[in-house]
Amino acid sequence: MENQHALHQRAPRNRTLTVSPEEEPIYRERLLNITGPVTSADIEGRIINGDIEQIAGFLPEAFIDLLIADPPYNLTKNFNGREFRERSDGEYAEYLESWFVKLLRLLKKTASIYVCCDWKSSPAVYQVLNRYAIIRNRITWQREKGRGAGANWKNCVEDIWFATPGREYYFNTGAVMVRRKVIAPYRAGGIPKGWEETEEGNFRLTHPSNFWDDISVPYWSMPENTDHPTQKPEKLMAKLILASSAPGDFVFDPFLGSGTTSVTAKKLGRRYSGVEVNTEYCIWAEKRLRRAEEDRSIQGYRDGIFWERNSAPRARARKADGGPPDKRGGTEGGNIQE
Repeated sequence: MENQHALHQRAPRNRTLTVSPEEEPIYRERLLNITGPVTSADIEGRIINGDIEQIAGFLPEAFIDLLIADPPYNLTKNFNGREFRERSDGEYAEYLESWFVKLLRLLKKTASIYVCCDWKSSPAVYQVLNRYAIIRNRITWQREKGRGAGANWKNCVEDIWFATPGREYYFNTGAVMVRRKVIAPYRAGGIPKGWEETEEGNFRLTHPSNFWDDISVPYWSMPENTDHPTQKPEKLMAKLILASSAPGDFVFDPFLGSGTTSVTAKKLGRRYSGVEVNTEYCIWAEKRLRRAEEDRSIQGYRDGIFWERNSAPRARARKADGGPPDKRGGTEGGNIQE
């Protein structure tokens, strides 16, 4: 099965993922269908083709270290033949609660939760999370891409709510430091103060904030790109995964889409699983997971450092781009917050 978008002629430099008719049965066979209780070992490293509301009861208790959920926003949108229709704020909150409460028993007491949304659905997400968890923060990321509006402001940001089921949780600030260019370098006694002078330019490491302006949505020229209408960037997922999970922790995504969460978790040495109702999206995700076995790069993340958009020196690009974090901001640190 080659997806409908791939049937059209693509530009020579277009790197958007496609699945050929010969590949389709190979990846389809890999998908997991659940009809009864399973263990975490049964689903580890697997993509579950199904509806999270229907199969949540079959999943094991307290196995999730990090939950990343990217449910349909409160917009009328077609997801490859499955339409999600806009509804009232109250009805949308009821929809969120209908699946979220089923996931609570799957979380470890020290787990972390991230839920993606836009400005319109953000209040409902806060309302539901605040009822069942402890709200820790709201991340806003500037995705840039968005349609202009003649009588309104262009919508180019999204929110990600951060919450935990309990008081204790893992957070590794050192793993998500951002390397930024120094515009006005300041010296004390002739020595750089708070920044590093290198042959490639002047840079400083900054602590991560809850406003992210260094992440682009996937484009046709990026190998991670698919035809999914709301695909999240691997760099965005990498920040969440590195900050809120340790190597070997279990990362779970109940709305996996084209597989970005699982693919990024695999590249970063985490255990993972995800649920996606659309079979074609699952097949795309499986191909991406196969690719991740040979290419662990994450655009914008290199040598354990998140680089400001378009600031990573070209001279440092190499095959190991985005590979295992090294000692400068790797994933071995972290601590339990209370």
